Amino acid sequence: MSLAQRLEEVRTGFERPFWVANSSEIFERLAYYGAFASLANYLRETLSFPTEQTGTLTGIFGGAVWFMAIFGGAIADKLGFRRALSLAYAILAGAYFLLGSIAAPWLAPVRNRVPQDLFVGFILILPALGIALVKPCVVGTTARASRENVRSLGYSIYYTMVNVGGLLGPFAGSVARRHWGQGKIFLIAAAAVFVMFFFVLAFFREPKKADEAPVPSVGETLRNFGTVVSNPKFMLFLLIFTGYWIVFWQQWIVMPVFLHEYVNKEIDVERILMTDSIIVITCTILVNYLTKKIPAFSAIILGTFITGISWLILAFRPSLGGAVAAIAVLAIGEIVHQPRYYEYVSRLAPPGQQGTYMGFAFLPLGIGSLVGGWFGGKMLHHFGEVLNRPRWTWFVITGVGVLTTVLLLIYDRFVKPSSGEQASA
Repeated sequence: MSLAQRLEEVRTGFERPFWVANSSEIFERLAYYGAFASLANYLRETLSFPTEQTGTLTGIFGGAVWFMAIFGGAIADKLGFRRALSLAYAILAGAYFLLGSIAAPWLAPVRNRVPQDLFVGFILILPALGIALVKPCVVGTTARASRENVRSLGYSIYYTMVNVGGLLGPFAGSVARRHWGQGKIFLIAAAAVFVMFFFVLAFFREPKKADEAPVPSVGETLRNFGTVVSNPKFMLFLLIFTGYWIVFWQQWIVMPVFLHEYVNKEIDVERILMTDSIIVITCTILVNYLTKKIPAFSAIILGTFITGISWLILAFRPSLGGAVAAIAVLAIGEIVHQPRYYEYVSRLAPPGQQGTYMGFAFLPLGIGSLVGGWFGGKMLHHFGEVLNRPRWTWFVITGVGVLTTVLLLIYDRFVKPSSGEQASA
């Protein structure tokens, strides 16, 4: 096929809802990662939360999304993508506005009557309600509004949009903090998704349903949860793999506080957090090519090990350069494991239950953020504020990564289902 023919396929292969939904995804991710990049230091420095509570609350912000996403698909299918997507952006606009207004005088009557951690924790959960609807709408639109011959390209475009937003978010957070002050990124995030609310209403049209399996209802999703829980080997794998995400999320939870408290308060943490997206965007094709012959589970183990030891760089070199290098190595581990993780889960699922298993494959991300927030905050408080040895925090977090690698090796050797077990499960 000539280049001209391929370009014609691309031009005619995607309906308008595809481009509208995926364009909006850039701004949704910009808002989310811009908020996430600035959140820990906003809680610590502006709202004066203790280190432990800062970690826990930041973990709640990152973790709630992945739990609610389990039910987002069923709700989006019930409402229709257009209504669900516009509702999601309205919810997000309000949630980010509240997050940026926590210290505002007009919220004082509520703030003064509710414990601060409960008040802030409730607000931090609100964005997850919107994001849980955005994800299935954009992915579902990509499937419905793409012709078969370009559908794989459509998912690549979606993944690119996610990473572009993930890159622009921390950059926006950096600009907002330097020019307008700590916490202003939340108001910018609110404005970005509020514009997307009108953008969706004006330009998005409900994509036609293809001949596809029906999305399960919320009740069916709850029943499917019982199906997954009844598979002990799969549940054990998810539990072990949670350790990977405990390690991974520390770039958003503990590292920002560590750098400002114990290295240099002037370090631009948001710019450092752009490193992950830069590495993912520029290196994914190369790394996937180099590792394509490695078996899926071996790639999961290798990626877990690489990410696990990445924080040793910051432990031995607590500096801006050390932080950038640590996240770069962490991102390489992410690229090595992530596509193979979903490949492994899809093959592990019994016939007819691939969708159910893939939905619950996100659980380690949510649990890892919730546990990682509590754990990271506790470690930084203990080693930084009690023992005055903050760098030891990174040795402990590295230990979690190494322990997870060892447990995966044991699982692979003694527990992992054989092909026959998977087929007959």
